[in-house]
Amino acid sequence: MTDTLNTTGLKRDSGEDRFRARAVSSEVEARPITAELAAPSRFNPAATKSYYFYLMAPAIALLAFISLYPFFWLIIMAFQKGDMGAVQWVGFKNFTDLAKDGRFLSGWVLLFKYSAMCLFLQVAIGVLLALIVNGAKYEKFLVTAFLMPMMMAPAVAGLLWLFLFNGTFGWYHWIFQSLGILGSGSILSSAKTAMYALVIVDVWQWTPLITLIALAGLKRVPRDQIEANMVDGASPLRNFFAIILPNLYPVLLIAVLLRFMDNFRFIDHILVLTGGGPANSTKVLPIYLFEVAFKFFDLGRGAAIALTLLIVTIILGKILVGVFDRPTKGRG
Repeated sequence: MTDTLNTTGLKRDSGEDRFRARAVSSEVEARPITAELAAPSRFNPAATKSYYFYLMAPAIALLAFISLYPFFWLIIMAFQKGDMGAVQWVGFKNFTDLAKDGRFLSGWVLLFKYSAMCLFLQVAIGVLLALIVNGAKYEKFLVTAFLMPMMMAPAVAGLLWLFLFNGTFGWYHWIFQSLGILGSGSILSSAKTAMYALVIVDVWQWTPLITLIALAGLKRVPRDQIEANMVDGASPLRNFFAIILPNLYPVLLIAVLLRFMDNFRFIDHILVLTGGGPANSTKVLPIYLFEVAFKFFDLGRGAAIALTLLIVTIILGKILVGVFDRPTKGRG
């Protein structure tokens, strides 16, 4: 088709030229090309996992030496007979002799009695104090004040209460006498009351730990469940057993396990207050173990007692975990 002239003399494009696409230069409309730049070199390259292992290796080796080595040596000594000098391999004789030892068996009875009283009182008083302190006006001050006995060394706490229980100038001795609980003798001098004195000291020092753990558990109790239960007409006591206590099971498990293991191994305040007396009425198994191993230097027999105590502690701890974990599984 050829171009034609219009009436004005101007050249008119044909339809083909008018609708033809305009050619665009690729150089003008070219888009920028993206390119991945190489990562800049780092002054300190990233460390490998083996590097961190090498850093921790000395500490791991030291911990293994001070924990695993004595543990395996304890097992070996449990099958031997002797003191610091001559040593003789006797097999299971140390364990069979323990079954006939009256002090060993009575030590277990006293230990269970002592631990049961301490755990019951500490959990009951600790949870009660946590309920009172939770949301109180001076909560932070009260928590700090409650934690002060726990910061004291057990031996120092035993020495403090030794003066308080003193039959001549002891303040608590005077209070007990004024209330008619005690006679002229000290609470530590009677075989009937010495165990209760040890329980009082342990409860005074370690109940704050239960309070602190229970208080942390109370902070995670859902408020909406308590409020919904109160709308339904539930009393505060019903709220405690239906809402608060089930939510405290995990933290109470931790608290009971900690105190259970501590009662089986902490003997500092017992040695300071009674030393196992009077008349062996407070000679719990760890005290008997201390006497056999470090007073009479019968290391084989002491190792057998220690190994037995360790095995029973692990078994009882497993049972406690199962007892406290059962309600949690039931709710799930």
